[in-house]
Amino acid sequence: MERPASSAIPTTPGVYLYKDSLGKIIYVGKARNLRKRILSYFRPKEQLTPKTVAMIGHAASLETLNTTTEKEALLLEASLIKKHRPHYNIVLRDDKQYVLFRLSERDDFPRLEVVRKVRKRDGARYFGPFTSAQAARETWKSIHRIFPLRRCTDRAMRNRVRPCLYHHIGLCLAPCTDGVSREEYADMTRRVSMLLEGKSHELLDLLRAGMEKAAEALDFERAAALRDQIRAIEKTVERQGVVLHKGGDMDVVGVATRPDGLALGMVFVRQGAVLDRSTFFWPGLGLEEADELILSFLSQFYGPHSAVPPRVVIPWIPGEKRAEDAERGTAESRGLEPGKTLPGEGGPEEPNAEGEDGAEEKGILETLSLALSDLRGGPVYIAAPRNADENRLVDMAKSNAREAARSKADVPLSERLALVLRSPRPVSRIECVDVSHTGGRATKVGMVVYEDGKPRKDEYRVWNIEGAGGDDYAALAMWAERRLEHGAPWPDLLLIDGGRGQLAAVYRVLGEGWPRIQGGGEHGLPFLVAGIAKARDERGHADRRAGNVADRIFTPGRSNPLNIREGSPELLFLQAVRDATHDFSIGRHRQARARLAFSGELQRLPGVGPGTAKLLWEHFASVADMKAATEEEIARLPGIGKKRAGRIWASLRGM
Repeated sequence: MERPASSAIPTTPGVYLYKDSLGKIIYVGKARNLRKRILSYFRPKEQLTPKTVAMIGHAASLETLNTTTEKEALLLEASLIKKHRPHYNIVLRDDKQYVLFRLSERDDFPRLEVVRKVRKRDGARYFGPFTSAQAARETWKSIHRIFPLRRCTDRAMRNRVRPCLYHHIGLCLAPCTDGVSREEYADMTRRVSMLLEGKSHELLDLLRAGMEKAAEALDFERAAALRDQIRAIEKTVERQGVVLHKGGDMDVVGVATRPDGLALGMVFVRQGAVLDRSTFFWPGLGLEEADELILSFLSQFYGPHSAVPPRVVIPWIPGEKRAEDAERGTAESRGLEPGKTLPGEGGPEEPNAEGEDGAEEKGILETLSLALSDLRGGPVYIAAPRNADENRLVDMAKSNAREAARSKADVPLSERLALVLRSPRPVSRIECVDVSHTGGRATKVGMVVYEDGKPRKDEYRVWNIEGAGGDDYAALAMWAERRLEHGAPWPDLLLIDGGRGQLAAVYRVLGEGWPRIQGGGEHGLPFLVAGIAKARDERGHADRRAGNVADRIFTPGRSNPLNIREGSPELLFLQAVRDATHDFSIGRHRQARARLAFSGELQRLPGVGPGTAKLLWEHFASVADMKAATEEEIARLPGIGKKRAGRIWASLRGM
């Protein structure tokens, strides 16, 4: 792309969009001063990162969107990245909201809820986040075993006239029927808050004092109940690691380099204890993109319903000269001596690289702090580590990221698929099928085959299905019968493009027919069967928007989809297999429709009826072959004489 004229670019804050020759957005960026930022992309190539050079090489046009403030530009950029997922942007694929605990303090008898969104100014307290919904629900169950909070909704509680089953088994105090006073229930919720805040030692001291007091008053039943609570809490607390003895809430970010990309780890610290951690990986990035990675990650990770802490610790301030070990890592990764830098990376011979860009990045960080402060409803500080404890947390996040990236890179795809699909064997060979028809006509079931993550196009197959009448379930059931007759090789995974209904239709036929294939007896299928369905939008309709990374995987005998992380490499791979199957099936169906239409045209020719048209299609692979055939070739077909062949040949030549 040619350098744009300076006068054509405004100097206001805003967002800029680079587009390719087809008009597709390939990069979205933000700037305090659009002119300075955009022109910085057209410095000499040796001053730019390889990714920037490649992006400018593919860009064909530029568009700018002005905003009134830097904060508006930041929010608009994050929104556009999530919507368009540009190729050259650092895109956070796993942008779902993590699990939180919600305890409403406005209710007389609050309940502990598991939620994914923070409702601003609702008078409730939120605890979290938890990256694993399963682990959060196990914690939720443990809390209810210790503290008998109510579980029913507000509406159910208002309409209840007698205690529920949880009360009868000792897991609820029945506030719905005045089984507990407000003061006693409030005391219990205060203890729950102390436990979730990490104040476990203060809570244990409080319970031990209450137990001793109850024992002195000869209230041995209450003393025994407090003793059981103390033991349960001690067992729960054993899993918590205190890292800040003075307490504090913060999210800590660490960045680790690998030969194949950049890994980012995040540690969530609440009340001085490590609550949870999460890791992310972007292949193909180098340490020169680390500043952009940190800024882009933070702007996409926190949303309107996130639990934002008062402090976010990052390994360094983007735009500033990095620590000596980071510089050493950059140099060594590129074959330079420690302490040396490449041109354009902040060395003394290139002051502009660290000057204007550094000021821009620092300004973005300040704007990001203001945006997060608005989300939290209080000040949020984004800063580098300020003491040894925070440095240790950054190292922990960095170590987690490196280990997670190494594990993913070293584990074969077949074993990772087996893990997420809960298969006892590696998933190496995958067969995926899809149905395509038009109003029940020309029904085709296409099947593609992948082995070790690569397509086996020589094994792609298409089945002609007659008699299904536009019923996808019936078409798949008929295909399953024929697949059993086809025999080995059998896949490790048979993937159906569809939800529970399509999956059930295929699995029923396979389950009934497999013992027959094996010569009788009860035999389980030697392969896994699963269905892949589009995610649902807010109205419950299939979400067919481009860039959707939340498709669902169903397996037989399970009503809910498998718990596979949105945007995970395994799910994206299965989506790619499904998309390839869909394209293959539709392509063969369109060929069949075209062939059917041309067969009708053939039957209009003199001497050509349905039988002759079928005979021509069986002998010639295409229309071009028919028209190129000689009169003698047509005459040699069964049932066609020389005279009739001459008429057909002349008609074909005249079409």
